[in-house]
Amino acid sequence: MTHAPAPSASRRRWRNWAGNQRAEADVVHPRSAGEVAAVLAAATGAERRVRPVGSGHSFSAVAVPEDVQLVCDGLVGVGEVDGEGRVTVGAGTPLHRLNAELVRQGWSLINLGDIDRQTVAGALSTGTHGTGARFGGLATQVRALQLVTPSGEVLACDPDRNPDVFSAARVGLGALGVVTAVTLQAVPAFALRAVEGPGTLTAAIEGFDELMTSTDHVEFYWFPHTDATLLKCNTRVSLEEGLAPLPRWRAVWDDEILANAAFAGVVAAGRRVPALVPPLARMSAKALGARSWTDHAHRVFVSRRRVRFQEMEYAVPRADAPAVLAELRRVHEASDWRAAFPVEVRLAAADDIPLSTASGRDTAYVAAHVPAGTAPGPWFDALESIAGSVGGRPHWGKLHGLDAATLAGRYPRFAEFVALRDRLDPAGTLSNAYLDRVLGVPAVRA
Repeated sequence: MTHAPAPSASRRRWRNWAGNQRAEADVVHPRSAGEVAAVLAAATGAERRVRPVGSGHSFSAVAVPEDVQLVCDGLVGVGEVDGEGRVTVGAGTPLHRLNAELVRQGWSLINLGDIDRQTVAGALSTGTHGTGARFGGLATQVRALQLVTPSGEVLACDPDRNPDVFSAARVGLGALGVVTAVTLQAVPAFALRAVEGPGTLTAAIEGFDELMTSTDHVEFYWFPHTDATLLKCNTRVSLEEGLAPLPRWRAVWDDEILANAAFAGVVAAGRRVPALVPPLARMSAKALGARSWTDHAHRVFVSRRRVRFQEMEYAVPRADAPAVLAELRRVHEASDWRAAFPVEVRLAAADDIPLSTASGRDTAYVAAHVPAGTAPGPWFDALESIAGSVGGRPHWGKLHGLDAATLAGRYPRFAEFVALRDRLDPAGTLSNAYLDRVLGVPAVRA
């Protein structure tokens, strides 16, 4: 098998977006599947470990390199959307660039998360999702992918070619191979009518299912130390109905001044004087008032996040979400914790992807946050324990403490994924300490 020459490496220090994961490694920037194959084949022969990385937005150690870091910023580009709405994208293409190009061609992705700084492959590999009872995560929009295995083989994967690899690699943690290109299913460009306003956690718990299915895409943020929530309800509408975006001054005031600059001040004050967190939380809950507007879907789905944080998110069975939220509130009220960040709650439809957090069940997501540079402590421990009591599954790119033995009981197809990993990467070329923990040590290294 002939590969392109491997790109040269340089030793560099790396840190993720939140600053809680750091490493020093030999860094390579391949520009083709052939160059990726050369890097992996050489590393496998030398018994070195390689980790691919996109934007570094994961809070977990999933992307932390131990020997070689394969940066995907040379694997970029967006093709033309075909007549069936399918588009092939370089794995390192950032989502915000993809969204802009799709709209230019008259198309949109079916659903998005609330951050668009990730690369396509990074978002897929860790199970990125948005919200919507009828909609799956980003990986459910994949129709084909190109995967380079640790042996240097370049696989074309779809439901007909290498279907077992295709099924698992849609949320593959970078453990099966390096994704170099992805074909996604797009839909004709559409708009979202956004309605945001205050609510209460009490009402959300009591009428959870009705609330979360009241429009196409519903999420809410609960402000600990209060009963207050900020409710976001987005309805899919045709572009033919016209756009009515927020006035520029209102968007800047709400999204930059209040949601970012002022909130940064709240977080900083709470870190200096923890006793201020409860009254500041009450103030924050009241600061963002009701608003409504209609704009291109990706502009509504995505929010700017300039205040850096660390996050834990658990996927729980949708039917168990009210009880999880009620217990989380009870435990918080019984403690003296100071939680400055709101808790985010979203939904997703069940899918058939082995390591998707929504695999085989309709899912609710509950996410807690702490400021970057602080220890999560008992707040995250509480969420992990409460979610675990109902079989909760942690987001692969966010903080958690589970290992392979526990995760095997949370995912019915866990053994299937690990067996495929051991077949494609028996020497653990693509592994690191995090993957050894959550998947088990690869066959040859065991």
